[in-house]
Amino acid sequence: MRHRQNLIELFSTFVQFAGDRFGGWLADPRLERSMKASLQQAATTVRELSEGIWALHWHEHWRKNPTGSAANHLSAYLQESCYWAAYKMINRFTSTPYKLSDCFQIAIADLPKILNRFSAAQGSSLKAYASAAFGTAIRDTLRQRQEADICSDWGLLRKLSQKRFADALSKAGLPNHKVAQYSLAWNCFKTIYVPSKGTATRQLSRPERSTWEAIADLYNRDRLQLEDPGLPCSPEVMEQWLSFCAERARAYLYPSALSLNAPKPGLDEGELQDDLPDPMADAPLSLLIAAEEAEVRDSQRSQINTVLLNQLEQMDTQAQQLLQLYYGDELTQQQIAQELGIKQYAVSRRLSKTREILLLALASWSQQTLHISLSSDVVSNMNDVLEEWLYSYFHNAPPFTKGV
Repeated sequence: MRHRQNLIELFSTFVQFAGDRFGGWLADPRLERSMKASLQQAATTVRELSEGIWALHWHEHWRKNPTGSAANHLSAYLQESCYWAAYKMINRFTSTPYKLSDCFQIAIADLPKILNRFSAAQGSSLKAYASAAFGTAIRDTLRQRQEADICSDWGLLRKLSQKRFADALSKAGLPNHKVAQYSLAWNCFKTIYVPSKGTATRQLSRPERSTWEAIADLYNRDRLQLEDPGLPCSPEVMEQWLSFCAERARAYLYPSALSLNAPKPGLDEGELQDDLPDPMADAPLSLLIAAEEAEVRDSQRSQINTVLLNQLEQMDTQAQQLLQLYYGDELTQQQIAQELGIKQYAVSRRLSKTREILLLALASWSQQTLHISLSSDVVSNMNDVLEEWLYSYFHNAPPFTKGV
C-alpha cells in the first residue's frame, strides 16, 4: 500500500479495492476542496499542523455536527487503519467466508461508534484508538454472523442473551408493550424447551406440538404480570411470535452491509457526502485550541509510555514473550499454549496477571499526576488505553529476544 503523501490526501482519499486487494487511493474532489480551503485558512494563524492535530480538529467538528463533512474527512483519515485491521483479521479468521473487502466494510460501518467512544483526554491518538477498535468490531461481527449462519431459528433463540434479544426487538422498532409480550414468550420458550443434548443446541429442531402447548400455557399464566397482558395466546400464536423474534435476531446479528456512498434515506438523489456545510467558520480558533490540547496530550502520552516501559522492563522474559505473542503476533491463547508447551489456562492466567501489573502502574501514575479518583469508568478507560498501548508497542517493537 502506498502511503499518502500529504494532509490533503490523508483527509480526502479512500481505499479502492481491486480483486479484493488494495488497488489505489480514490480522491473525493469535494473533500479535496474542503481540505485545501481549511489549510489555506489555517495558514493565516498557525503553521505546520500535524495530521494528529487535524484529526482532533475534525473530531471536534464531528461532535458538533456528526453528519457534516468532518465525518467524511475522518473516514478518509482512518482508511489505512481500517484496511490493516481488516487485513489482520482476515488472516486470523482463515475459515471465514468473508473477504478482505467485507471485513473492511464491517469495520468502517462502525466508524460513528468509534468516533463517539474516542476521548482525546485519555491521552491516546485517534488513529491508534481506531486501529484497536476496528479489529474488535470485525472480530465481534464475525462471531455474531457465525452464530447467525449456523444456528436454526430455535437454536438461535436458545443461545441469545437477554441483552441481544432486547436489542434485536428494539432495533425492529416495536412498541414497549409488544417487546414485553415477546420477551415473556421467549422466556417461556427457554424454560420449557430445553435441549436433551448440549451439542445439539445450534441445530435445535422445531418444538413438538406438545411443547408449544406447554409454552402457551406458561405464557397465559404469567402474562397477567405484564402491564398490557393482552389476550390469551394459542400455541400457533406462540410459534408465530417466536419465529418473528428469531427473524429479527438474525437480522440484528447479521445486518446487511450499507455503503457509505448509499443514497440519503427517503431521497431519490444525493449521497451522505453531499452534505458539506462550511465547518470552517471558527477554524483558526479551533485549530489553535486543538494544537494546545494536542501538546498537552503529547506530554501525557510520553509520560504514559515511560511509565509502562519502566514497568515492562521489570518483568521477566516469559511475561514479555507472552505479550509479544499475544499483542505483536496476534496469536490466540491456544496457539500461544502450543508455542510455549503450556496449558491454555496458564496462558490466560499469566496474561491477566501481566496486564494487571501494568494497569496498576498506569492507575498509580494517573492518581499522582492527574489527581483523578479511580471510579469503575476511569479504570475501564485506563484499561482501553493500556490495550491500545500494548497493541501499538508490540506491533512496532523489535522481537522480545532483543529486549524492550
